[in-house]
Formats: sequence, C-alpha cells, structure tokens
Amino acid sequence: MIFIFLSLLLLVALLFKFLTSDGDFTLLSKRHAKREEIEDKVVWITGASRGIGEVLAKQLASLGAKLILSSRNEAELERVKNQLTGKHAPGEVKIIPLDLASGEEFLKEAVEKAESFFSGAGVDYMIHNAAYERPKSTALDANEESLKATLNINVLGPISLTRLLAPFMLSRGRGHFVVMSSVAGKTPTPGQAIYSASKFALNGYFHSLRSELCQKGIKVTVVCPGPIETSNGFGSTSSGNKFTSERRVSSERCAELTIIAATHGLKEVWISNQPVLAVLYLVQYMPTVGYWLMDKIGANRIAAAAQKGNTYSLSLLFGKKKAT
Repeated sequence: MIFIFLSLLLLVALLFKFLTSDGDFTLLSKRHAKREEIEDKVVWITGASRGIGEVLAKQLASLGAKLILSSRNEAELERVKNQLTGKHAPGEVKIIPLDLASGEEFLKEAVEKAESFFSGAGVDYMIHNAAYERPKSTALDANEESLKATLNINVLGPISLTRLLAPFMLSRGRGHFVVMSSVAGKTPTPGQAIYSASKFALNGYFHSLRSELCQKGIKVTVVCPGPIETSNGFGSTSSGNKFTSERRVSSERCAELTIIAATHGLKEVWISNQPVLAVLYLVQYMPTVGYWLMDKIGANRIAAAAQKGNTYSLSLLFGKKKAT
C-alpha cells in the first residue's frame, strides 16, 4: 500500500513538473551554464541587435565571452555594444554589419574578418540567431517574394556562413555551432508553413553536419524555442503580442536556457511553456496522435491569427472552423 501511495505521489510530482516546465527534461536537468566553457571564448552572434540576440549578447558578456555582434542594423549593434558589462569592456566587442542574403562573397569577407579579431584567435561559438518571419498566413497565401526572403535568411544564409567558417574550426580541431531554430521546425505549424519549412530545413542540415564532423571536434546545438516574448514586433524566433493572452517564455529565460544547452554540449533542446511543449512530445513520440491534434486546430489557428488572438490556446481544439 505504501509503495502504491509513493508511486502515485511520484507520478503527481512528475506531472506537475511537466505542466510547469519551460523546457525539455534533459535541458532542465542541467540547471546552470558552465562558465568555464564561455569565459574568454570568441562568440559570434547574428541577429544581435534586438530580441533574443541582444539578450544573448548581454548574458554571454556577463560570463566573460569575447563577442562579435552582427545584424543589418549597425546603429542598433552599437547600442547593444555600449550596454554590455562583463570581463571584457564594450570597446573590445567587435561589430560586423551583415545581411545573410547578401551573397557568399560578402559572407566570406565577414568570416575572414571575424577570424582575424582577437589576435586571430578564431571563432569558438557561432550562434545562428538571425531569422525572417512574416505575420501568420495560410500556406497557399505566401507569395514568391516572402518565400525567397524566408529561405535566403533562415536557410541559405546560415548554411553558407557555416560552410565558410567550418574549415577554420576544423583546422583548430574545435568549434561549436548554436542554431536558434524553432518548434516550428519540429511540428506542423498552421499559419506559418513557409517559416516552418525553413526551420525543418535548418534542423536537417545542422543535425547532419554534426554527425559528419562530431569526431573532428565540431559540436552543434539546435535550440527549438516555442512562443518567446520579445520587445521588437516579429522577433528572431517568435514575437510577442501584448494584446493576446498567450503564455510566452521571456527572452531572458530563453537566452539563459540556450547558454546552458550550449555549455553542456546538448544536441537539441526545446524551450516552451505548455501546451506547446506537450505537442512537441506528442509529435516526437506519438506522431499519429500529434499530427491528428495539429489537424484539429489548423483552421482555428488561422482564424485566431487573423483576429490577433491566442494562437497557442487549448481552446483551438474546440473552436468552430470559420467559413471562408
């Protein structure tokens, strides 16, 4: 009887922990970042002028990293740079204005510049954070311009940058790519089909890259955040909307968990509140059930997005489909 009672108590405790989690169990078991894995290491962050990228820069600076910041907005990069505090003064932070859609020739110049900083120490961590995301629309509504912009920035840019940087890392026998993907790269995402396709592609490339190069000292951490609260409209991973009741993980918490994942060398992590986290587990381990669930909410999610409502609510399971 006591054994049954204790088993039930443990089950309730695990269920409560799952319902209140903001990340997968492996990630949350690590608790703290390893400072020794970051201190005095060269970390290059794309999309560093706002949102998660800005917060990552601030947290990494506080851990003693040597930073290289990139985005298209040089003025905003300077603002972020001047707000950094840590072992290395803001004057030591390097800036490389960068448009991931600018072509391989310009990306090659950026890589060579990054490798030359800090007395030629080279890049230890490359954090692919920059991304392009449009407001939610149906899969058939996406135009060619939006399709090309999404794939250029979310897929071709990071892959090209990686292809150019990886040989330098291989020559040193070490390097770590941290990829800010999305739960949209793990599950069907009604209303964000093109964005979702770009993240699935990103996941496929970087998981394959890790398998090819892991025995040569190259690490890859793929981070899949769900809805994230940012202060910049459409953020680098997921945007906030103060007029809805969506529960979102803060940018600060997302950055903290990302750094924990990277410093512990985790291969893939999920960051999200419920119910998105539960959907990830269903799609991963019970795909038929998970896809059935997403099919149930598909049309309702599109309708909710059109009304700027909560697109992550459990109520989408029960709402009526809107006539079109």
